[in-house]
Amino acid sequence: MMWLTWRQFRGQAIAAAAGLAVLAVALGVTGPHLARLYAASGLASCSVRGSCAALTAAFLSRVTSDAVYPALYFLGAGVVYAGPAVIGMFWGAPLVARELEVGTFRLTWNQSVTRVRWMAVKLGLVGLAAVATAGLLSIMTTWWASPITRAGGLPIGLSQLSRFSPVVFATSGITPMGYAAFAFVLGAAAGMLIRRTVPAIAVTLAIFAALQVLVPLAVRPHLLAPVHVTAPVDVNLQDSQVASSGQLTVPVNLPGAWVISNQTITPAGRVFVLPVIPACQSGTQRACDAWLARQHLRRRIAYQPASRFWAFQGYETAIFLALALGLAAGCIWWVRYRLS
Repeated sequence: MMWLTWRQFRGQAIAAAAGLAVLAVALGVTGPHLARLYAASGLASCSVRGSCAALTAAFLSRVTSDAVYPALYFLGAGVVYAGPAVIGMFWGAPLVARELEVGTFRLTWNQSVTRVRWMAVKLGLVGLAAVATAGLLSIMTTWWASPITRAGGLPIGLSQLSRFSPVVFATSGITPMGYAAFAFVLGAAAGMLIRRTVPAIAVTLAIFAALQVLVPLAVRPHLLAPVHVTAPVDVNLQDSQVASSGQLTVPVNLPGAWVISNQTITPAGRVFVLPVIPACQSGTQRACDAWLARQHLRRRIAYQPASRFWAFQGYETAIFLALALGLAAGCIWWVRYRLS
């Protein structure tokens, strides 16, 4: 049974190994130079509180001045994001649907190997390969991006894409392995129920893509209660961002944290909206900053500290592994009692 599973899976395994090898070469060629840039920046030995900001800015400026590093950063994140979806579509969906489409299940399920063992071996071996592939992707991209991660993340506008940012979180650590396990079993379940490979691929992609949007927005923020802080803030137009509605946002210096909300409020607790006044409309920036200083503004933020990163990784991975195990049990039950 294991030999048969390997024979059916080896084409997909070889394609995955080739893709991993190409990515490893690209990251292996550029990663050492990125690490040398970090070592030369002095950040590794910077330990005095508040004195690392200039070194961090200089290092990140050198990183972003070369288009190769941002491109590889986003490419690596994209590959890790897409990896579980591809596994679910092209490893999971055809697993049973292919047998049902061509009719080979009639021969396969009348051998000495029982349906339950057949399904368990297929789910177990290919599922382990899926988890291992996602783990290798995560290890390679996390190793390559580690200098940027230690510097607080890639700067985008007034913020930084730290490893805790919602768009980056699922591309590092152990979470990709949980996503891969779930996507694979989801594909297998879709193929089993739909009995056609191409529709099963489409359904797998739709459900998994929806979850990748839903989880960061509706699930992850509620895994642990965020920290809430309200404190006075110095506001100046040069470092602040003004929305079209007039709301003013001051950047937060919380390296590696996930900032959920960041509001500038009045002493009365209302959200501050920059009014139309001469000092800020027709005056100089200094005059506007002086007016803002007299408003005694405060900042109200909600965030997850960087120290909670691995706790969130563990919770989210456990959720998707539990979903994968539940789906796998359902697949085995369906093959045993309902599929004919």
